Amino acid sequence: MRDPADAETGKRAPSARTLALRGARDALALPAWVVGFALVGVGGLAQDVGHPLGAAMLSTLLIWAGPAQVIFYGAIAAGVALPLIAVAICLSSIRFLPMTISLMPLLRRPGQGLLAQIALAHYVAVTVWVESLRRLPQMPAEHRVPYYLGFANACIVTTTALTGVGWFLSGTLPGPLASGLLFITPIYFTLALAAGARTTVDVAAIGLGFTLAPLFGVLVGRDFDLLLTGLVGGTIAYLVGRRRRGRRA
Repeated sequence: MRDPADAETGKRAPSARTLALRGARDALALPAWVVGFALVGVGGLAQDVGHPLGAAMLSTLLIWAGPAQVIFYGAIAAGVALPLIAVAICLSSIRFLPMTISLMPLLRRPGQGLLAQIALAHYVAVTVWVESLRRLPQMPAEHRVPYYLGFANACIVTTTALTGVGWFLSGTLPGPLASGLLFITPIYFTLALAAGARTTVDVAAIGLGFTLAPLFGVLVGRDFDLLLTGLVGGTIAYLVGRRRRGRRA
């Protein structure tokens, strides 16, 4: 089925396979490797606690969150009960809720079932979220889901493979290098957000994040500092943007 733009130009609309391959190509150009190398250390953690290669790679497929996987293996090493580990992972991953809420309207289609939406939401991670918000709004609505799946699957498959590489390299990587790899994703995340900032709200949110995070880290500690930074900084940025729009009106 052609969209109106394709009908006017006489061009044939790309197939779902073509869009998925395009998404995978864009992911493999850089983003998939960024998140993948950041999780090399997770494979090493898995071997340190005695988990086999398959379990290490499966943790990436199912949890798909580096900090949560670090919590998972750290808690196992400490002998924490499994129900408490599950609760800790859920709490650490609550940061994905606002990301998912902001992204799903771009992916929701008529007739899309709940299970399909849950499957799409599973792929949400920092890199996938940033790149999707940057790329999907410019696409026709019917092109977004195939492209997103291609992009996200390329990221998760690459990361799973590099988790396995980390399992084999456990004990051979220098400590500073292994620690530095974990910072690849936040650095890329920050640069991508800055590059995608288009409005006053975007710039204000980024600036407030850098300003408030150290402050809340001192005032409330590291357990709730990021949560409060996002809540307070995001609210202020929203109010600033709303005020500016009111003045223009």
